[in-house]
Amino acid sequence: MKKVSILIPTYNEIENVEDLSIAIIGEMEKLPQYAYEIIFIDNDSKDGTRDKLRELCGQNRKIKAILNAKNFGQNNSPYYGLTQTTGDCAIMMCADFQDPVEMIPKLLQEWENGYKIVSAIKTTSKENKVIRFLRTCYYKTIKRFSDVDQIEHFTGFGLYDHSFIQVMRELKDPTPFLRGIVAEFGFRRKELAYEQQRRRAGRTKNNFYSLYDIAMLSFTSYTKIGLRLCTFIGFGIAFVSFGVALLYLVLKLVYWNNFVAGTAPALIGMFFLGAIQLIFMGILGEYVLSINARVMNHPLVIEEERINFEEACEET
Repeated sequence: MKKVSILIPTYNEIENVEDLSIAIIGEMEKLPQYAYEIIFIDNDSKDGTRDKLRELCGQNRKIKAILNAKNFGQNNSPYYGLTQTTGDCAIMMCADFQDPVEMIPKLLQEWENGYKIVSAIKTTSKENKVIRFLRTCYYKTIKRFSDVDQIEHFTGFGLYDHSFIQVMRELKDPTPFLRGIVAEFGFRRKELAYEQQRRRAGRTKNNFYSLYDIAMLSFTSYTKIGLRLCTFIGFGIAFVSFGVALLYLVLKLVYWNNFVAGTAPALIGMFFLGAIQLIFMGILGEYVLSINARVMNHPLVIEEERINFEEACEET
């Protein structure tokens, strides 16, 4: 009997974890041909989610939990969780019901058809239209400039065959960007459209800083355009500056007594060049931060507690 692992990353999701586990169990009971495990990986929640997970694990041995020692970010924790699954395939979904559990049978059907990765794509969404528009702009920008053909509106929700999970284990990237890794190393991949639902309960944990961090991780990991823009724009400004200086020289020589350059052009040019330099230093700094994180090679996650994983050890 094939085994399906269902991974749910959590952070302050006490209002959702029990209902979600019930919904997933309901779906899996409709598929008696599969054994299954539900794995929650908690990123140091502060609202009682960890106690609720301990309670759920005590009630059902098929529910397992990995409790992180601290918050290791919304990239590292899900990635690490996938590498800890023991099934023939793993399905990852959000804990807030935005990823519909009704997609599980569809994902498994495509897997049975021979696909190793089934990426769920948000073709429509009930989220804020402005946020949706900004996300679309981001995806198209990254896709245009990336060396790898990125996947638009893919959040990580989908199915991963154990063979691809093994690839993930062997990468040993301390700052993994799952969506980019799927785009770069994924094989026999199928895209499956779905409508993203509204969060059922609780508040989103995303903010400007966390979204910016993800954007910069993808930007520095899969594009060269940032550094090359610095070079191209630098040459462009130098060329324009030389042309303006030459023009001023000619005007001064021709209209020596009447042409007064003044200090405004010099001040404007100085502030403009200063702003450009700061922007480019920031872009360069993002690449340096990315390199630094990889060179330090810190562990993805440090576990504080594992629950109900003893059975997996006995099976192996």
